[in-house]
Amino acid sequence: MTDFLAEAKSLFQYVQSMRRDFHSHPELGFREIRTSGIVAKELETLGLEVTKGVGKTGVIGFLEGAKPGPTLLLRFDMDALPIVEDTGAEYASQNSGVMHACGHDGHTAIGLTVAKILNAHKNELAGNIKFCFQPSEEGSNGEGLGGAEMMMRDGALDSPKVDMTLSLHLWNEKPLGWVHVAGGPVMAGAEEFKVKIIGKGGHGAVPHATVDPIVCAAQIITAAQTIVSRNVAPLETAVVSFTVVNSGTAFNVIPQEATLEGTIRTFEPRVREKVVKRFEEIVGGVAAAMGCQAEIHVRRITPALINAEHVAVKVQETARRVFPDLQHSNAPYLTMGAEDMAFIQEKVDGCYFFIGSANKEKGLDYGHHHPKFDFDEYALVNGAALMASAAADILK
Repeated sequence: MTDFLAEAKSLFQYVQSMRRDFHSHPELGFREIRTSGIVAKELETLGLEVTKGVGKTGVIGFLEGAKPGPTLLLRFDMDALPIVEDTGAEYASQNSGVMHACGHDGHTAIGLTVAKILNAHKNELAGNIKFCFQPSEEGSNGEGLGGAEMMMRDGALDSPKVDMTLSLHLWNEKPLGWVHVAGGPVMAGAEEFKVKIIGKGGHGAVPHATVDPIVCAAQIITAAQTIVSRNVAPLETAVVSFTVVNSGTAFNVIPQEATLEGTIRTFEPRVREKVVKRFEEIVGGVAAAMGCQAEIHVRRITPALINAEHVAVKVQETARRVFPDLQHSNAPYLTMGAEDMAFIQEKVDGCYFFIGSANKEKGLDYGHHHPKFDFDEYALVNGAALMASAAADILK
């Protein structure tokens, strides 16, 4: 059986150099011009059929196996975040105010390395592979669509039709040597809400002549905390977080309006429906009781990311074979973080797995989206080895 771990180790200098280059030149969602250009060139060098501009700045490399079989999509996200880097690394961002603070530079480098490995073994594959390099996992365009939805709209799952998917995330919440593959829910579905409370403004010295939207907003925030504690079953879970509160312009003026923004996170569709319904009831009801009007807008950002059991089992078997000495976990590991790979896995069965990447001894254990975020680069080897091995096992 081919030793893809050994091959990944032999490509460490390549994957590290690519990762550091991407890290030094981060690009925000749908602006990954340089990154996607490098990706396309590397895939073309391998002789793959390359399609550019999928979902604006996405790239797909198509590898046809020696024998007919299913089509497997391997997805790697490319975008960075609007964060000022504070790592002090020699490969730190050269683009002011933009940083790879989530590991997508590593994901892109892993994807190119996996393409190298699997292309060298295409005669062993019964089926096809689409290497999908996705833009804008972190955000959306003016239409409210993220990179996964944009690529789907441009036909990423078609011609040929995708039968299964694999994707990964380097995970700084866990140490190097930890691997997690599990079926069922993995990452939460996310909603964004915006609420406008409309009252009646006036002088702060005569509150009885006003309808205070700030007091109303405070009551809404407090009342909404009962949704999770009293409307969601104790063995289920949800999050309702108010993250933006705006109102007022002067110390002696009761304003006309107040605005609230935040997020709702859930795993189960049934729980999501209940939480959103109660949120709208509480906001509308409290506002009415306080004499205000409420304009409520709840927008789905992503559904929950749910792994198909039959695909997860295959990846689990591969992981234990490739890494017999690592710390494996197939118990539920749920994070309230959201991931737009969920849109693809709504359409196609897939498995999204985690590769531990933190190294506390080296100071590489800051959380995702932190200005000091960085990871142990040996995780790149583990990620490439498992992704290549799992793909080959599925298509053997």
